[in-house]
Amino acid sequence: MILPFLTIASSPNRGRGVFTTEFIAKGTVIEIAPVIVMNATDRIHLEKTLLYDYIFEWGEDQKSAAVALGYISIYNHAKQPNCIYEMDFEFETITIKTIKDIEIGAELFINYNADEEGLDPVWFELK
Repeated sequence: MILPFLTIASSPNRGRGVFTTEFIAKGTVIEIAPVIVMNATDRIHLEKTLLYDYIFEWGEDQKSAAVALGYISIYNHAKQPNCIYEMDFEFETITIKTIKDIEIGAELFINYNADEEGLDPVWFELK
């Protein structure tokens, strides 16, 4: 499920990103997407490909990886995002939910550390 007013567009200095063409109220589920789960062995291979920047650590032990479908892998990172993501290991889905009101035309951001205001650097900030 992807709400129909979400769109992918160019994001300054980030490549592509997810944007909204309508106002979105805080607390709105805007996307629920299935994932393809890869075991720990397959994850090692994925990390050697372009998909490394798009996969999610998966499972309680975070040894597996998931390739998310829908727009999930296109949301850009922000230390103070306007959305959060939640993983459902049982049903193999990721849900995106707004944590702030979002104005028309705004880009939607998640924190790749899965925190609302995680200040720890993510892998590409360490380069």
